[in-house]
Amino acid sequence: MALPTESSVTSFSTQVKLKGFKVYKVDIDSPVGHSYNRKDFYKISLNTGKYVFHYAEKSFETDETIFFFGNPRIPYSCEVISQTDGYACLFTEDFLTLNERSESMLHSPLFKVGGTPIFQINVAQKKVITDIFKKMIAEQETDYPYKDELIRNYISLIIHEALKLQPSADNHSQKNAPVRITSVFLELLERQFPIESTERPLELRTAQDYAEGLSVHINYLNSAVKEVTGKPTSVHISDRIAAEAKALLQHTNWSIAEIAYALGFEYPTYFNNFFKKKTGQVPKSIRMAHL
Repeated sequence: MALPTESSVTSFSTQVKLKGFKVYKVDIDSPVGHSYNRKDFYKISLNTGKYVFHYAEKSFETDETIFFFGNPRIPYSCEVISQTDGYACLFTEDFLTLNERSESMLHSPLFKVGGTPIFQINVAQKKVITDIFKKMIAEQETDYPYKDELIRNYISLIIHEALKLQPSADNHSQKNAPVRITSVFLELLERQFPIESTERPLELRTAQDYAEGLSVHINYLNSAVKEVTGKPTSVHISDRIAAEAKALLQHTNWSIAEIAYALGFEYPTYFNNFFKKKTGQVPKSIRMAHL
């Protein structure tokens, strides 16, 4: 099966960003195996075929009809071995959370790394879920003034159908657990960047934040990262924050106080001290050199 072209992925991304959602039937040109980054979307998909899903530190191998829930804050990817048919829905958090009842859905086990977001379903269950996807696809093409609210209700209905199912077991062996969790950590770290708005500051700043986000003990995460990379988890985080700080100082007109806040520092003084310790320079000198 051919992987999606860059233009097809860009087209899907643009449509979702404009509307808040996109529902589509999966075909050979659909971005099934694409890993969407943190700036992109939640994903619900129904696929029949043979796949290997990698989600956080777990992997799942299946050759049945599967029901998958992807969280943009948690790294995931899909190896498509063969594919028969399927449907998918991409949506932004802002789109779904306009409905208070739907907002609570994002806190369900389906969208948490400690949960199991993959389900194998039977023919009867597939028909129920397929019918919902078909209604969503038909609805998104209409001019109905309350279309968005109806789509949100359909998404909530799909989530409820999944919550009634038994999740699949982790049935794909892990060859090297420290390597796998380190890879997940580094990918999750990179997904926090770039910082695009002062109104959406950095969410994960400490090793503890990442350990909680990945549902692993902080000692296990630190041990694995140090074993694989030779550097502590905290050093990886601080290095990446410093690199982002330098880019923001060079390429934005944000004030130093705004940059400090966007990177999760409570006070500009804390940011100045951090930056000088990491780079040997104060933020103001970087800014002045690029005026």
